Parts: sequence; structure tokens; C-alpha cells
Amino acid sequence: MTRMSFRAAAAIGTVALAAAAVSGTTATATPDQVARPSESTVAAASAVTSADARVSQQAAKHGYKVTTFKMVRSPGIVRANCLPKARARVVITSGGQNEVMKVYASGLPKKTEFDFFVLQVPDFPFGLSWYQGDLKTNKYGRAYAKFVGRFNEETFSIAPGVAPAPVVHDSPTADASTNPATAPVHQYHLGFWFNSAKDAKAAGCSASVTPFNGEHNAGTQAMNTRQFAPDDGPLGRIGS
Repeated sequence: MTRMSFRAAAAIGTVALAAAAVSGTTATATPDQVARPSESTVAAASAVTSADARVSQQAAKHGYKVTTFKMVRSPGIVRANCLPKARARVVITSGGQNEVMKVYASGLPKKTEFDFFVLQVPDFPFGLSWYQGDLKTNKYGRAYAKFVGRFNEETFSIAPGVAPAPVVHDSPTADASTNPATAPVHQYHLGFWFNSAKDAKAAGCSASVTPFNGEHNAGTQAMNTRQFAPDDGPLGRIGS
């Protein structure tokens, strides 16, 4: 790291992320500097606007950018009046060969697992959907996860032709034995589901079973990015 002390570099990540977490705007930092902010850091972020501007200028010299946005409760969750305190924020660091996406959630049932997806559209029918990984809450109903991949305007799926596919599961939702051919389809939305219908029901939500986990027996969707238009998801706003 040239012309920058370790302390200064750490300050870039801490202050830039804290300000972004409060304002929902874009800040700059390097991937290894984007650490989970403490509650005190986030609370103080509004008081360090000028400092954030200075360190952002320094971080920008390294070619990295941090984009933050919220996730909101899914329509079915709202209709069922469950998870009223659910909150989630996504922090994506870009500028290298891939992106680092960090997800911070709170107000969820304690010690509960959720399954996280990149989606074509945020609500039903969801379109092409890509299973990223899992979120697991602690005893306070908070969760954190980090995913590394391509999370920007270039995120897409493609199937030039039909080919055989492995059939691993035959219930409750059977695997397809072949894929449908498709031209490139971009996926710019995010969403996560209860890992089990039992957990969703215990939280006062729908007990429906969906295929959105590794065994295809997940519960209902909890949160997504539907505050963005179906064809204008947040990932599409991040440059490559």
C-alpha cells in the first residue's frame, strides 16, 4: 500500500461504509477495507461528512467504489403482517475482477436460516434466479453474509442451446432434466427466502413451500429489492 498508512487505510473503509450505511448513497473504499461497521460507527456517521469526503477522494485513487442500497419486505410478508421490524442493507464493493457483496439484516426471527438469490425480477414469477448462499440469524435476529462474484451490470445467464441437466431432486419440486435455451438474460435484483416453511409459519408468515433452497423445499420469500422497477434492479446500476 503506497503513500498511505495502515491507520489511514482503515479509516477509509470505516468512515466511507458508515456514511453509506446511513445515507444509502455511494462511497469509496477497497474490498479489504469494507468491514462490518459497529453500531457506534454508524450512529456517528452523520457527523463525519467532511471527513468522509476526504477519505473517499483518497480511496478513489485506488479505483474502488462502494454502492449501498436497502432491501424491503416482500409483498406476501406485508400482506401477512409478519416481520414488521425486518431490515436489510446490501453493500457492494467493486473495482477489481469481481464484486464483494455484503448483506446486513436485522429484525428477523432468531437463529433462523434464509436462502439468498440473485433474481431477474424481485417478485413472482422471479424469472431466472441464481442461488448465492445462506443467511443465518443470531440470537438477536441479526444476520450477515459475504458473497464474491459478478454483481453489476454484466450479471447475466445464458443458454445457447438445450443440454442434459442432472436430476438430483424429484420432490417437492423436481429438477428439470434439460435446460431451456435462452439468449442472455440479465439479473439485477436480490431476494431471500425462509429456508423452511415451518420457520416461516412460526414467524406468522405464509406456510407455503417454494423451491428456493438447495433441497427445493424452502419457505416463502422474506425480503427483496422491489423498491426498484422490475427492469431496473440495483445491480444494473453498478458499472463494470
